[in-house]
Amino acid sequence: MFTASSYAAHMIDTTIPHGNHAPGVPRVAVIVPAYGVAHLLGEALHSLQRQTFADWECLVIDDGAPDDVAGAVAPFLEDARIRFLSTANNGVSGARNIAIRAARAPLIALLDGDDLFRPEYLATMVGLLEQDADIRLATCNARIFGAVAKERNCFDGKQGTGDGAHGSLADVLDRSFGVYIGTTFRRADFEAIGGFDETMAQSEDFDLWVRLLLRGGYAYYVDAVMGEYRVRPGSASSNAERMLMGNIRVYEKARAALDPTRPETDLLDRLLHESREALAFEHAIDRVIDGDTVRGIADLRAVSGQVTGPVWTFAFATWQVFPALARPMLRWRRRAHSRGARQVVMFAASAEAQL
Repeated sequence: MFTASSYAAHMIDTTIPHGNHAPGVPRVAVIVPAYGVAHLLGEALHSLQRQTFADWECLVIDDGAPDDVAGAVAPFLEDARIRFLSTANNGVSGARNIAIRAARAPLIALLDGDDLFRPEYLATMVGLLEQDADIRLATCNARIFGAVAKERNCFDGKQGTGDGAHGSLADVLDRSFGVYIGTTFRRADFEAIGGFDETMAQSEDFDLWVRLLLRGGYAYYVDAVMGEYRVRPGSASSNAERMLMGNIRVYEKARAALDPTRPETDLLDRLLHESREALAFEHAIDRVIDGDTVRGIADLRAVSGQVTGPVWTFAFATWQVFPALARPMLRWRRRAHSRGARQVVMFAASAEAQL
């Protein structure tokens, strides 16, 4: 597997013009949406300026943020590589699309305004994409920090079903191959698929990864921590139901776009079924928390395949005798399992202790 420590042994020289790259055009554009994170933006931009790879441009975009993004970015505009854009609020997908259209580089890297790159990130990702035309996106591991009980890495185990470095469309669809949001891809591929889907309010990044891989090739994973993902209280990734609805939309779109003879169609049918059941499970919990205890517990039993094991068996037995306990127990579960990472825990059955 490719790792950061092994990169130097076979990397291209990232300090000189490469291949047919146009003179004067940066090799990679770093896109930084900065809605509501003006107080953190400086850290993100400092991490960019600390890169060992210098041939980049950066576009910071304020899409109608309530805070002073312009003031936060102003000290960095002395660096000619950094530009600032301002637009009306169109959501993160619209902001990224606008910034990418304004960029010049053939490669695109995403850096949210509250996240960080480690110093070797761009050198590694640019080298990979310039060497291998079959890579549709290059990703890495990252440290999760901020509003979490304990700092940890995004990914702990082997990625995907192959060698751990190369991820197929199926691997990305079933999330056995995770993709960190701080990911790099080709502008040409991005344009060919129409960019981010601005109609999606959730899972828009997952949707992009899937549509990139529908073009063929594979995702590539660097088994090293090369980014820092900050969790903030109340972040958009904190609602499992919204994430599930976003994922269902991604699967529906992929199913419609995929040749029906492809083997991934069976996988998509399964993922759609499981996601819809998981969403019904979350809605049933909502019903209990909202006070409709009897019907909510009945709904939970109807999707009991989502919750197996002795913990849930005990819970259902307890609620049979003391139904009033269901509401505080499920409220506690919802609080305890609020989001602490970008990837949604897809199905409650995967972790009995989620209760």
